Amino acid sequence: MDALTRIGFIGLGHMGAPMAANLRRAGFDLVVHDVRREAAVGAPEGSWADSPREVGERAEVVITMLPTPAVVESVLLGPAGLLGGLPPGGVWVDMSTSTPAVAERVRALAGPRGISVLDAPVAGMAAGATAGTLQIYVGGDPDTYRRVLPALRAMGDPERILHVGTHGSGYVVKLMVNLLWFAQLVATAEVLTVGVKAGVALGTLLDSLVASPARSNLLEHDLVPLLADGDYDESFAMALACKDLGLAVDVARATGVPVELSAVVEQVFRRARAAYGDQAGEMSPVRLYEDLARIPLRLAQR
Repeated sequence: MDALTRIGFIGLGHMGAPMAANLRRAGFDLVVHDVRREAAVGAPEGSWADSPREVGERAEVVITMLPTPAVVESVLLGPAGLLGGLPPGGVWVDMSTSTPAVAERVRALAGPRGISVLDAPVAGMAAGATAGTLQIYVGGDPDTYRRVLPALRAMGDPERILHVGTHGSGYVVKLMVNLLWFAQLVATAEVLTVGVKAGVALGTLLDSLVASPARSNLLEHDLVPLLADGDYDESFAMALACKDLGLAVDVARATGVPVELSAVVEQVFRRARAAYGDQAGEMSPVRLYEDLARIPLRLAQR
């Protein structure tokens, strides 16, 4: 274990809490903070910090796992913000799904103070966070990446922790991963609903798709809890899914690339959010098609 790393962790939500627990199980000394004091119930005595600034004062590597870019900025900046507490030589690792623009604004303040910054967003859902098998996409200086790699390995699958380029690249890769997954979800919901409505048994249709060139991880794994038990994955809320889609479309707009399909996918998600609420599961677009066709997409017990 790298003796440098007393690690701070800010953001103990559905993803952050199990990620912090895995760091602790790996033997790292943690300092934690969340807007909800009760989120730290069960944490070792003395590990709680009253503000992001205090986290920075007590740890030289600080990880944030936060819901939106606006929250990221609010945690970093201001009198009680993290940047006011991190010493020269400290590292901020943002594992939130955010944007390159936020990273640039923070780096402009952190760089002159000798603070290194990495963006390292994750994929793998809450189950991956709990199991310590997250995929992690890291953007930033390679030497800083190597310095924090032992901590990343405590939270992610070592084979799928990727250094993807310069600052901001991690955010972009994560947004593109989410964008493609969300598009696959909408397309798959359409295909399954049409096929079943046309008279094909859901299990037969699913097996045929998995055996075809359209095979995907979504079909083989991610959709199974929904099709078997009606689990729309409430561990990741529609409000966050719509946020991520909006950020991805914003990146496309900034690059000047027209993304008509992505815009339609975003609207399908926003329609599902309006129908089922902010806290509905991220697979709620499937429910839209079920309701429109008046058929539940459920596998018969095999």
